[in-house]
Formats: sequence, C-alpha cells, structure tokens
Amino acid sequence: MDRPVPNPKLTATLEQGLTHCIESTDFDLGALNKSTKQSGKVRDSYLLNDRERLLVTTDRISAFDRVLGTLPYKGQVLNQLSAWWFEHTKGIVPNHLIQVIDPNITLAHNCTPLPAEFVVRAYLTGVTDTSIWKHYERGARSFCGHTLPDGMRKNQPLAKPILTPSTKAGSTQEDGGGHDKSVSREEVLAQGLITPEDFDQAADYALKLFHAGQQWCVRQGLILVDTKYEFGKTPDGRIVVIDEIHTPDSSRYWFSNSYESQLAQGAEPESFDKEHVRKWLAGQGFTGDGPIPTIPDHVRTEASTRYIKACETIQGTPFIPNTDEPQARMQQALASLTVD
Repeated sequence: MDRPVPNPKLTATLEQGLTHCIESTDFDLGALNKSTKQSGKVRDSYLLNDRERLLVTTDRISAFDRVLGTLPYKGQVLNQLSAWWFEHTKGIVPNHLIQVIDPNITLAHNCTPLPAEFVVRAYLTGVTDTSIWKHYERGARSFCGHTLPDGMRKNQPLAKPILTPSTKAGSTQEDGGGHDKSVSREEVLAQGLITPEDFDQAADYALKLFHAGQQWCVRQGLILVDTKYEFGKTPDGRIVVIDEIHTPDSSRYWFSNSYESQLAQGAEPESFDKEHVRKWLAGQGFTGDGPIPTIPDHVRTEASTRYIKACETIQGTPFIPNTDEPQARMQQALASLTVD
C-alpha cells in the first residue's frame, strides 16, 4: 500500500489535533427542546422536528462492526467531502442536504431510511468474510443474484458494476449499527423490507451515482472500486440519498496509475481508504472479536493523512482543517441556528 509523502506541517497539525478529537456530542439545543439524539458508529443525529435533523460527523472510526477509536479531523473530512459530492450530484439524484453549518455539522431534511443499503461493486475484491472476493474464493459463483464467471483473480474488474444490497439490523439514518448481510433484490422484496417501486428507484439512483463518481474519479487519477449508498424517504414521499456519498468510509478507492502493475504482480492496489487501520489491527490479531487494541498515535495520524489525501485528490483542492476547540465551536454554530 502506498504511503503519503510526509508533510511536517500537516503531521504537526494532526498531532496537536489528537487532543481535540470529537468522540461524542451532547448538545444543549436550548429553544430546540424537541430535539432527540441518536448515535451511530460515526454520526450523532439530533432530530429537530418532523422535517429537519442535525447530523454531526464525529472523529470516530469504525471497522469490523466496531467503533475503534478516533482520528484527528476525520469528521471534518467526511462532512466536507460528503457536502461536496451532494452539491456535485444534486442534478443527478436528490439528496437530504440543506446546509453545512459547521465543519462537522450538516443540517439535513429528516428522512425515514430505507431498511437496506445499496452497495455497488465494480471489482472482485474485499478482505472481510462477507466480501464478494471471499465468496468467490470459497467457490461461489453467484453473489446477490449475479452470476460470476470462472477464472477470475482478486481485484479484477467485473464485466460491469453490479448492485449488491445489504440489510443491517437496527440501521438508522445516522449510521446505525448491526451486521451487514448481502442479499439479492428478490430476497429484499421477499422479506417485505421495501416495495418493488422504492427498491427500483433507489437502485437506479445508486447506479447513476456510481457512474457519475467513476467518471469524476477517472479525471482525478482514481478508480472508484465500490461504495455503499443509503436512501431515505422525505415526509412528502420522495426518495433521496442520505448520510454520505463516496467518502473513504463508504467507498474503496485505488490509484489508477499503479493499478495494472500491482495487479500483474499479484500485489494489493494502492489505496487510501481505512484499510490502513484494519490491516494494523489484523496485525495485532484483532479481526472484530474481543478487546480492541489501543491504536498508537502514529497509526491514527497516518490514517488521518490518508483521509485528507483522499479528500484533496477527489476535490482537487487543499483541505484546511479548522483547528479551533471543536465543542465550543460547534455549540456556537448551533446557537445561531433557528428552526421552525
């Protein structure tokens, strides 16, 4: 895996940020006393009324269905990048964004989440036991209703992007928990989770978003390998994309200029997703069960560097973190918020 070029100034900023990570929030919203809080793996969500909610992207990092700790400025990266993608794709698929009111906080339309995630995959890859590659490696030639040919190698492209929905126990708009289970369209419909009309609308949106993401990433020297989308229904019944789009948390990215050579050598493609943390944990013998090892500061800052590099590469502009003390800064932003 590639290692970002050291940047002493950024490293110093990240080291200072280790003491100001946002692990959780507990806002007193004053006049907004109808608000209710829910916490997911990464986001804290405050329901303001029937129409609006606040999504606070914390610095928590999750993998193996566990919250592992925090990374400095990770929340700012995800919130900024999601807002950027929401703005750039709003003409393709409607989304829940109203406005970003703080580097970590988004005001969004309140939506009822569809009880399935819409995962789009363009390559035969993955490291977890539930990944498409692990299924293929064990001899399976069907995945979520899609037939896969014999003779493929890990990290090869599929003939075309495929939709592989997953259900998640207890899933919520704000990144809720549970264990993913990959399923087919037929299984989702048989369980009565989503109507055929809603499923097909969300599936169409997912494939359109993925195509748009792929096209943009090609220009940035990247390969959008796979991603997950979450959709919800607005109070007036419209289906919109919610949570996040094409972030290093929800997506896998590879660098296009080294992909072919890495594949030819049988090496893993160079990337900047959260595999860095997963692989460090796996090296400690942790794959999801038992006590979580304490992640050293140098691993945390390295992971943050990768998140920042992802943001900068995708957007084509520098990421400048807000280094103010976050709790006071966020509370000040909320103090000026007015909601009907």
